[in-house]
Amino acid sequence: MTRPPLFQGFDGLMTLSRREGVDIRPTLLRVLTDLYVQTSAHSSDEARQFVELTSRLIDEVDDGTRTAVRARLEAYPGTPPEVLRKLGVKSAHSDESISLVAQLPSSPDPAEGQMRSLSMQPKDAAELCEMFFHASGSERISILHSLAGTPLKAASRLPEAHAKRAIETLEMAAFAADLESFTLELGESLMLPARIASQIADDASGEPLATAMRALTMPGPVFQRVLLFLKPAFGSSVHWVFRLSRLYEHLNERSALIMLAAWRGATAASSRAKFRPSLYDDERQRARFAAPTTNPVAQPGSGRIVRTGTDDS
Repeated sequence: MTRPPLFQGFDGLMTLSRREGVDIRPTLLRVLTDLYVQTSAHSSDEARQFVELTSRLIDEVDDGTRTAVRARLEAYPGTPPEVLRKLGVKSAHSDESISLVAQLPSSPDPAEGQMRSLSMQPKDAAELCEMFFHASGSERISILHSLAGTPLKAASRLPEAHAKRAIETLEMAAFAADLESFTLELGESLMLPARIASQIADDASGEPLATAMRALTMPGPVFQRVLLFLKPAFGSSVHWVFRLSRLYEHLNERSALIMLAAWRGATAASSRAKFRPSLYDDERQRARFAAPTTNPVAQPGSGRIVRTGTDDS
């Protein structure tokens, strides 16, 4: 089985950085860096792709982001030399990196915080959604943790009464191992189409399910019961349940709500792509190429004479 690309979907997501008023280039660079340093070794293609993507971002981000990325990559032994030179690092392993790690900001940049009310375009939401579903488990976790500091607008929290009823229904469906009913309730409660709800519920790795349940503010113990009973084949794996429970415990609610907004936005992009208006212009276009049909016009004296047998002539 071939290994999927490390940064699948990022090239398309770069369009987000060119949207007027929505600058997430700092976030993209940090996510790229996190994904790269969490793996001990990389193929030549992965290293080349990392160089290409980061080179386009390093010169366009703020000093705080550049310093944070430099600290991570300077301490990582597998950083490509081209990236280190781009960051102005003279030595790949200097003691300076230790002090830089201690200076990493614990909160989003002020400039990013000022833009959190901005919404994603449907195309951008579709690209983020596609990138998330095609990523590996560890890559999804890095993406989710990084979303909390983006300027992207999160979906609104569900009303408490609505969320409570949905959580109870989902728990009962999971206890009965009724995946179909669980998926239906998931789509209705989070206002998602059947296709996205099925992707979330059927995903074998489980990160989309944890994200959706966090968006519903499902209590941790209830989520653990959902993991145990919804899919008995997966729930019997202690490692699978423990890994997702730990992710759920540390998953930021804002990250989950941003991903929920992306799932909803991706639906709008898909609908626009399939939509073809059937208005007056379509009728005109069809009329242009239709063969003209005319009704025969009777000429004077050309009509057929019907004889009744009573005429003398």
